[in-house]
Amino acid sequence: MQPLGTSVALGAVLFLGALALLTFCPPGRGRRAAGREPPGLLGELRARREDLGRYSGALSSQALAESRLGCADLASLTGTRYLGSGFSKLVLQATLADGSAVALKRIHGEGSDVRRCVRLYRDPAGCQRLASYKLRKEVTLLRGLRHPGIIQLYGECYDNSLDPERRVTAMLELGSPLEMIQLLQAPWEERFKVCLSLVKLLHYLAHSPLGSVALLDFQPRQFVTVDGDLKVTDVDDASTEELTCGGDADCILEFPTKSFSLTCAAAGRCEGINEKRNLYNAYRFFFTYLLPHTAPPALKPFLYDIMNATGDLRYGINETLDAFEKVLYLYKSGLHLPKRSQHLKEFLVINGFRLQEAADYKCWPSYNHLGCLLSVHNANEAAVICNSHPQCQSFIVSQQRTWTGRLLVTFRSNFTDLVPDANSAVYIRRSSVLRKR
Repeated sequence: MQPLGTSVALGAVLFLGALALLTFCPPGRGRRAAGREPPGLLGELRARREDLGRYSGALSSQALAESRLGCADLASLTGTRYLGSGFSKLVLQATLADGSAVALKRIHGEGSDVRRCVRLYRDPAGCQRLASYKLRKEVTLLRGLRHPGIIQLYGECYDNSLDPERRVTAMLELGSPLEMIQLLQAPWEERFKVCLSLVKLLHYLAHSPLGSVALLDFQPRQFVTVDGDLKVTDVDDASTEELTCGGDADCILEFPTKSFSLTCAAAGRCEGINEKRNLYNAYRFFFTYLLPHTAPPALKPFLYDIMNATGDLRYGINETLDAFEKVLYLYKSGLHLPKRSQHLKEFLVINGFRLQEAADYKCWPSYNHLGCLLSVHNANEAAVICNSHPQCQSFIVSQQRTWTGRLLVTFRSNFTDLVPDANSAVYIRRSSVLRKR
């Protein structure tokens, strides 16, 4: 999917082209009579229809979540604008009558999937139907697979005024594209959160109502963030099929730079292949870049154990989740920190005050790019950090906390301009006060 920065002009052209294809198909022009599709296209349609039927039948009526939005809501949308496009789908943003924003997914009439099909079969209408099955499958999966790590489906519309197999619109939770470059510059705690969210998602997929689900098109571009939480947004290429086998030699899981030999189970399926495919992709696309970089030194041995075990597929998803939860516990509890130091004695504390907001020295990675804002377990850890920064003369502890419950602390090169604040405390280096006098 293209990023949000795609030009407005390109977006307008794609949007208008898609609307034209979705809303207008003159009889006899670019469309064959029903049942007159080329044999090859009929075969592809049959295969996708069976694929959709398999997932629809596997999800019980109780497992299928109710949709709260329908065609009436789609008709009242305003402010529609282009967000991005992929091989088969167009993604738009729009505003509901209540003012909330949603993402819309529709068939991308100019996408490579449709264009490939038209070149091959010369049947635009049939190719639209073929592409629609991927979106219909995605809607079915999103209704049945409910997890915080999966984008939320708000509703769908099948427009019966046209061919119902072609006119499909899904209304989804709106997320922001995952920007790996920005994530690499974020504090370690935020990068660990992304990896932990991904592991929890993969744990759910390994034990889903459909069985073990593989994300066949596993790429960072298939994920978005919603309020800082990682969510997979494209599941049309998800599969519950596990490779059939007659022996262990048939169970080879291949990646561009590595391959793994798995076990052929008694049922004639490669045991755990979907789970292991997801886990190794998580390792090569996420863990490798996000886990060890600028991690707390005491946690690095645990993180490298995770890296080595997932990189060699010695861990399954259950063991991986346990290992992540252990790291999280150590980090939240502060047990990874050295025994209590004496650094805090070097600071004078003034409760009920903070320093006036001002640009100051920068540190990396900071929660505030205009200054030095870091998370700490307590004031003692903040004192250790301040002592490690040559510029630091004071730090302010407020009640702001990160997702792990750690305190957010601002480090400053001065201690002037005190401002009353009942929820804050200023810690000033004693030696700095003496020099000031």
